[in-house]
Amino acid sequence: MAAPPFQPPSQQRRTEAATARPDGAAAGAVRCGVCGTESRQPPFRPPPPEQAPDLDLRPGEPVRGTMALWLQQCPHCGYAAPDIGRAHPGAAAAVSAAPFRALLAETSYPLLARRFLAWAHVLEETGALHAAAEATLQAAWVADDLNRPDLARAWRREAVALWRAGPPLDPEQTVRVVDALRRAQAWDDALATAEALARSRPPEPVAQVIGLERRLVEARDSGRHTLASALPPPARRPHVSHQRPPALGSSAGLGFGGLFERLRRFFRRGG
Repeated sequence: MAAPPFQPPSQQRRTEAATARPDGAAAGAVRCGVCGTESRQPPFRPPPPEQAPDLDLRPGEPVRGTMALWLQQCPHCGYAAPDIGRAHPGAAAAVSAAPFRALLAETSYPLLARRFLAWAHVLEETGALHAAAEATLQAAWVADDLNRPDLARAWRREAVALWRAGPPLDPEQTVRVVDALRRAQAWDDALATAEALARSRPPEPVAQVIGLERRLVEARDSGRHTLASALPPPARRPHVSHQRPPALGSSAGLGFGGLFERLRRFFRRGG
């Protein structure tokens, strides 16, 4: 990817899952693309975000509170994906392997986090490392919500490792790496990565965000901050609700090239 931000599953895929299917599945049901088990999956129509996203691009409310609906999961084999009716290439082998089964049985992890980690595991095993990083970061968001900072820090570090193991990252994605390191309290790595990005003379909006990240790292602040802190929008305007990044887990990396610049222009229009 130039690894992207996130995106809940599209309404189109949910609509397809809720209609009668030519493979004989009942209306409102989805047939798992890995094991063939039919199950009902809750429909999901993502509401438009009305609040600013976090620095790592977790969307604001009301989308923020809908994470339980972003992925489907087969109740039989455990395969998790935005649409389990369409098996990711190589998913069957990954799902049947011992590491995947062990992950599903890891009761020390929150159930919803395991769903995101299951999707991340399939993506990693099939070589989509940046998409796997996105799903792992989303597991960290679940840990944030459940007040599990130990897990949130660990999964953010794992997400960074996956991002760095994949194709080269663009400046905007590197900002998200810095944010993940900061929130994981990897202070030295976060500062070194931020300073290296600053020396590369990134676009002005990126420089503004990385400037905030450097100040937060120097202050040993591992808390949540929004993009509005670095790129203040008019209070009456949504921050990123009109952006339309690629689908979650896209092999293209969910890239959001020029996002910060588009946000800045968006703010100017609202001034």
